[in-house]
Amino acid sequence: MYDINFIIEDSITGIFSGGIYALIALGVVFVFRATKVFNFAHGAIVMIGAYFFYSCTLFFEFLGFGTWSIYFFSLPLTILISAIFGLIIERTLMRPMIGEHPFPAIMITIGLISVLEGAAAIIWSSSAKYPPALIPLEIDFVNSVAINRQMFLSFIFSIFIFVIISYFFIKSKVGIAIRATASDQSTAYIMGINVPKVFSLAWIIAATTGAFAGLLLAPLNSLTPTLGVVGLSVISVVILGGLDSIVGVLIAAFIVGWLEAMANHFLGGHYKDIVPYVVVLLIILIRPYGLMGTKDIDRV
Repeated sequence: MYDINFIIEDSITGIFSGGIYALIALGVVFVFRATKVFNFAHGAIVMIGAYFFYSCTLFFEFLGFGTWSIYFFSLPLTILISAIFGLIIERTLMRPMIGEHPFPAIMITIGLISVLEGAAAIIWSSSAKYPPALIPLEIDFVNSVAINRQMFLSFIFSIFIFVIISYFFIKSKVGIAIRATASDQSTAYIMGINVPKVFSLAWIIAATTGAFAGLLLAPLNSLTPTLGVVGLSVISVVILGGLDSIVGVLIAAFIVGWLEAMANHFLGGHYKDIVPYVVVLLIILIRPYGLMGTKDIDRV
């Protein structure tokens, strides 16, 4: 149990998980920065994105495509469908909430969890699905330390997408518009920023990054309507990092991923989801706005 190699292996696994958590949490931060609404349904959106990918792979598999071809065509189609899905959520559920207090919108996202999980069970059934894995499930050894190749490459891909989206947020005009809208919606309107369009874009980014995370998670686990439970870990990541901080979320994702791995190693799986929240609660007693969150945000 206390073999140093096992501890190192679990630590690496936790860091790899943290990379995927960071990608998921990025969608939550984008929606919050633009709309001041904490999207509790983001885990369910990740799950739906994974099912979109699964359905696309089945379609191209039916047409006789090989594994690489399936991924080549399924990835952009999944992103397109997920973007449309995020736009539909924003237009039908969130758009009527513009100008209102954030609380009703937050309650809508909570209700959306049950709706999406129920819809997934009806459409795809509750039985486990297994999307084709582009990366074989193999173990590599580095100085007697086992490394899961799937998890490693999923981590690399997650961080790559995280960096690209973050750069876009910081450097592009659209990113500036999102930040301006987050600061003051009324002023953003006066300055000529199309605030509803910014809201739509934030939800599109959230849905597409969630789909990326979902298609990475599904081959590592089985795909069921409960895959969205990963959103619970992401909530702790966003709270710890700061609701409006991209860098803080990245740091917090690695911390939470490692804490989960260590809790699982030393205390057992029952404590895996508890220990990170205990640590997060202790930290926010000292830093109520998270590691890098700004103090002028509304608490959720």
